[in-house]
Amino acid sequence: MASEFKKKMFWRAVVAEFLAMSLFIFISIGSALGFSFPVVGNKTSTRSQDNVKVSLAFGLSIATMAQSVGHISGAHLNPAVTLGLLLSCQISIFKALMYIIAQCLGAVVATAILSGVTSSLPNNLLGLNSLSEGINAGQGLGIEIIATFQLVLCVLATTDRRRNDVSGSAPLAIGLSVALGHLLAIDYTGCGINPARSFGSALIANNFENHWIFWVGPIIGGASAALIYDFILAPRSSDLTDRVKVWTSGQVEEYDLEGDDMNSRVEMKPK
Repeated sequence: MASEFKKKMFWRAVVAEFLAMSLFIFISIGSALGFSFPVVGNKTSTRSQDNVKVSLAFGLSIATMAQSVGHISGAHLNPAVTLGLLLSCQISIFKALMYIIAQCLGAVVATAILSGVTSSLPNNLLGLNSLSEGINAGQGLGIEIIATFQLVLCVLATTDRRRNDVSGSAPLAIGLSVALGHLLAIDYTGCGINPARSFGSALIANNFENHWIFWVGPIIGGASAALIYDFILAPRSSDLTDRVKVWTSGQVEEYDLEGDDMNSRVEMKPK
């Protein structure tokens, strides 16, 4: 932990997570709000009829942010993704903790700014995740687990350095996975596959009803994807000692001796 704490690149990565998360939340949730909702002239009477727009906004904004800061932080932008990469022994426990804190702070700041921008909107819940009518907590939890599972599985598969068959853009693939998760879950829960994004809306809107679902679901989904990929689908040869070393000290190749290597290993670039 001490070795990472002293690295400039480590703190640049934490700042990158905060800034990218702030932009992601502002763009994605901002797309779900607006003064022209509903568009009566176009027969759009409910928000659920514009699921494609919102899903694409979330997916494309993630892809854009991943392309922008992936070389700095890996652009996790989601505590569930960070947890998956932690269990996959690609980051240290300290780095995972700092990333999650930065992601939550970024979400809160961006949602607070959106609250000011959209303050005159009636019944403005700032993208608050909630269970749809007829959906109980167990069903909502299941939806969140499945939607997050496919996202983290996509992240692990497209960023696996052992693969030589991956071509194209990893950020775009991950962005499409985010969009897919939203297309699945919006009508059931509003899609809470990103706990930090859910936390920002709940805190600023001061509404934590069923909020636990949007942490427990993504955590179970992300952890399950990491364990299944790492131990069943594509087992790694590293032993427990190597894994513990990564968890405590981070990846050896992540930083150079000066801590200023801008070509450090990242998770968002397929090899």
